[in-house]
Amino acid sequence: MITELGHFALILAAFTALVQAVVPLIGAYKRWPGWMAVAEPAAGIQFLLTAFSFAALTYAFVVSDFSVRLVTMNSHTMKPMLYKISGVWGNHEGSMLLWVLILTLFGACAAWFGGNLPPTLRARVLSVQAAVAVAFFGFILLTSNPFTRLGTAPFNGEGLNPLLQDPGLAFHPPFLYLGYVGLSMAFSFAVAALIEGRIDAAWGRWVRPWTLAAWVFLTLGIALGSWWAYYELGWGGFWFWDPVENASFMPWLLAAALVHSAIVVEKREALKSWTVLLAILAFGFSLIGTFIVRSGVITSVHAFANDPERGVFILAILAIFMGGALMLFAARASAMEAKGIFGMVSRESALVLNNILLAVACFVVFIGTIWPLVSEIFFTRKLSVGAPFFNMAFTPFMVALGVILPVGAMLPWKRAKLVRTIKPLVPAFILALALAGLVWAMQTERSLLGPVGLFLGAWLVFGAIVDLMSRTGRGSWGKRLGRLGRLPRADWGKTLAHAGFGITMFGIAGLTAWEQEDIRVAYKGQPFTVGAYELTLDDVRETQGPNYLTTMADVTLRKDGNVVTSLHPEKRVYPVASMPTTEAAIDYRIMRDVYVVIGDPQADGGFTMRVYIKPFTNWIWFGTLLMAIGGVFSLSDRRYRVAAGARKAPVSGVPAE
Repeated sequence: MITELGHFALILAAFTALVQAVVPLIGAYKRWPGWMAVAEPAAGIQFLLTAFSFAALTYAFVVSDFSVRLVTMNSHTMKPMLYKISGVWGNHEGSMLLWVLILTLFGACAAWFGGNLPPTLRARVLSVQAAVAVAFFGFILLTSNPFTRLGTAPFNGEGLNPLLQDPGLAFHPPFLYLGYVGLSMAFSFAVAALIEGRIDAAWGRWVRPWTLAAWVFLTLGIALGSWWAYYELGWGGFWFWDPVENASFMPWLLAAALVHSAIVVEKREALKSWTVLLAILAFGFSLIGTFIVRSGVITSVHAFANDPERGVFILAILAIFMGGALMLFAARASAMEAKGIFGMVSRESALVLNNILLAVACFVVFIGTIWPLVSEIFFTRKLSVGAPFFNMAFTPFMVALGVILPVGAMLPWKRAKLVRTIKPLVPAFILALALAGLVWAMQTERSLLGPVGLFLGAWLVFGAIVDLMSRTGRGSWGKRLGRLGRLPRADWGKTLAHAGFGITMFGIAGLTAWEQEDIRVAYKGQPFTVGAYELTLDDVRETQGPNYLTTMADVTLRKDGNVVTSLHPEKRVYPVASMPTTEAAIDYRIMRDVYVVIGDPQADGGFTMRVYIKPFTNWIWFGTLLMAIGGVFSLSDRRYRVAAGARKAPVSGVPAE
């Protein structure tokens, strides 16, 4: 009964979205306050109905209702409760329902907290958001119904993919979808502004918090996925340039560019057309990611579905919304005339360069991701584009971004003198260079990647600190430090985000340059050395977990003769899914990880074992977390909660088109 109610609520939500997409849009065009007012309650009702539908599906998973086809295919009575719940979105149909739930949540938030918006703009934003929801409601109900019943319910289910039975994967998709779908608000604001024919500083102020929130969630989602891949897959890497990884990374790059571009619209009323285009493209790449994951056109371990018919449906959604938005963008070009004039050396120019680097980097990733498909379709050749291409083609843009970012962040608006801006940064540059030189002198016969990464990371961190201190005015150091607490949170947010970017950059460079790897057949009681560490395989035993069987090794890790810790790598087998998984054992430390993987037994009684010494790995995720915290600090700034310059007119006094 609850399942049928959930299905019915989903259908009602779809009809509510259809009303919300049409009625307020007509009301804004005709200047009918009553019709425009429909948008707000409709957005709330749409979210509540979708939330009830999602809760009904979750209930079916929790109570193991195997009469529901989706529960049978993705759950089992022996599964721990956490993975029963995460099984709701660990499949195509349930994850699409989560997608729509988040889409309606953002629309409802725009209705609840958009009181500072002009009535016509708010009505149009909510209508565009609902139009996107209508498309995805149609996709779910017509091709991916999560509430399909089975004629005869089995006694037990088939279980969830063992790789997904992990806390990291339980939380990774919701955060990722909050980022993906959150960019729909930037898209809705862009299309609504194009329809209205007015893009100004107030619009830049309104669109920034939504974009920043989506960017924060996307940062956390990507970081969680990277961390999961690192410790769960047993490959020892944190990023594989997998097509689905790239599908989440491309919108992240464009969202970062959009956040910075909106600053120029807000402060100087320049780059209007570029900012609107970025808002359209950022959500467009989210839809491209959805297409890649769910169409089967590109093979990936992360893919949810392999159904060309569903892919065509998503491709149609992409074509309609992106094509329509870009046509509207072309038609409204005259409404996006820039008012602000700026010199070649200015903060505006630095932000333009920042945008170019991020956008071109995104384009490079897109070409590398889609080229195997293009090659197969047009040249009948199967190609594989791997990490070497991405590392060579993508890295230079990030290096250039790291070099210019501290300088660009301190340049004044409109026009600036480069020498005056650089002068306070000279100590930071010298210190970063000295650290890189020290590392270069200490290492022998190693690549230049580590010292260069250290220089860029230190340059970004020290540059961000200098930028923050420059905002405290003049006077003694004591007084300036006292003023730090009174600085706007957005200033702190920028400092934390830029510093986090530097820390992540150094972590990636340090890991890549100084990682040590050892693959061998290990024997019980026979120690062996990897780098500065000695490892001994003490025992290998068979044991049982909640819903799996495992072969667990006991490995003692020593350094300088002293025991550091005991590690327990595993090889698990999930009987229900008949699928083995590798569970790496990792000794996490600030400066390095020791990463141990146990392999198959050998005929002579030994076991294959892989050991990695991974320096600075945790700095990667600490840096991304710091970036996300910086975004949260900026979001909490009062200037975002109270949109200064918002020209809220009375409902009856609608501004001219």
